Amino acid sequence: MAGSYSKIKIESLRKEIIGIDQPVPLLDGTTLPYTNLDNAASTPGLKYVKEKIDEFLPWYSSVHRGTGFKSLLSTQVYDDAHEIVAGFVGADLQNDCVIFTKNTTEAINKMANRMQFKPNDVVICTSAEHHSNDLPWRAKAQTVHIGLMPDGSLDINDLAINLERYKGRVKLVATTGASNVSGWMPPIHQMAEMAHQAGALIVVDCAQLAPHRAIQMGSPGSPQHLDFVVLSAHKMYAPFGTGALVGSREFFSQGAPDYSGGGTIEVVTLNEVYWTDPPERDEAGSPNVIGAVALAASIRYLTNVGMEAVAEHEKELTRYILKRLSKIRNIRLFGSSDPERLEDRLGVISLNLEGINHALVAAILSFEGAIAVRDGCFCAHPYVLRLLGISEQEFQYYKERVLKHDRSEIPGMVRLSFGCYNNTHDIDRLIEMLERIQAGDYQGKYELEKSTGAYYPQGFKFEELGKYFKI
Repeated sequence: MAGSYSKIKIESLRKEIIGIDQPVPLLDGTTLPYTNLDNAASTPGLKYVKEKIDEFLPWYSSVHRGTGFKSLLSTQVYDDAHEIVAGFVGADLQNDCVIFTKNTTEAINKMANRMQFKPNDVVICTSAEHHSNDLPWRAKAQTVHIGLMPDGSLDINDLAINLERYKGRVKLVATTGASNVSGWMPPIHQMAEMAHQAGALIVVDCAQLAPHRAIQMGSPGSPQHLDFVVLSAHKMYAPFGTGALVGSREFFSQGAPDYSGGGTIEVVTLNEVYWTDPPERDEAGSPNVIGAVALAASIRYLTNVGMEAVAEHEKELTRYILKRLSKIRNIRLFGSSDPERLEDRLGVISLNLEGINHALVAAILSFEGAIAVRDGCFCAHPYVLRLLGISEQEFQYYKERVLKHDRSEIPGMVRLSFGCYNNTHDIDRLIEMLERIQAGDYQGKYELEKSTGAYYPQGFKFEELGKYFKI
């Protein structure tokens, strides 16, 4: 695959994943191929990404201002990576710039630090946000949370009401591009037009959206233009420590960067500082060139697969699993469970089995089925509590216990999430295990660790993990 950009068929994706079907140990002493349904947290790496990194490493050197051949080449590669990211999200580099960060969380915090808020400024965000697209705004401005519909989607009328209520004060609308809890995708371009009509900007957290759907920021002159988007490479099959913040070049030309130092300046004296232009102004210190290469390589790969092909494949998986889940007794699905409603959702599905702790379900799936899922509140506590229907009185009870480091009764869900390489066999394995758990057909005796809320089989020792890998 190295060096080839020929069209890739969706059926070929599975064998391009590093560690696919890796045998892992089970509670009974046997092994099974690993089934990863935890892609919303982080995706495995692509072989193509690793090959491009291996190909580049002999040429790696410091970037910008070096005169050595390797430095010149590395600089060109690093600059090219910015352009590849811009192309992937439909940014116009005459007006926009790409700033590399560690991840989406850092990107949003950087933007919050650079917004130059005034005392009465307001940020409007949805109640479905990951903490990373909520807490940074709360720290800088009055933050207003928009209401939700019963299925967990945005109440668009409430957005309109609050934009009017805070007109003249709203500086920014912050929204997810796709929920990491329910898979719901809000109408981001409609929201952009509404924000612009109110004199506000919009930032879209595309961490969940980018690996699954095409993104188009649109023309800067369009009312539906996305002013800022952020994404993370570790959710795009390139887990090498890079994220990206894409937005207005003029915006990032104003004011001082949030981090200062090497690479951010044109001239420094003992009394004066002149900052350089974007994106270098906001990429302080030696950058993660390898991470930039990895992200660019993953984008090349996904682009050649075709984001439409990825989307159609994952829609089919979502339709298939929702139909199969509907036949399991005493199951509760959160968000839309309609297998034909696929245009405004991703393959991220949260559920609970009635009467069985979410953490216990996840533990049994892992230790007895070699199936990786995630349980808990997924760094989106307000959204999860809303979907669970937790009352204020119940919340106070749970909060007091958690603050005493007792998570034994913490509410949550089990989350399943697809990558482009998953298939119906993965789903069939999951369904079989969920049916077994529901029937009580599992062999282990599991103990609750109160401080974490996690379950482990009796006798499990973390030290045993060292048998499989040590640094």
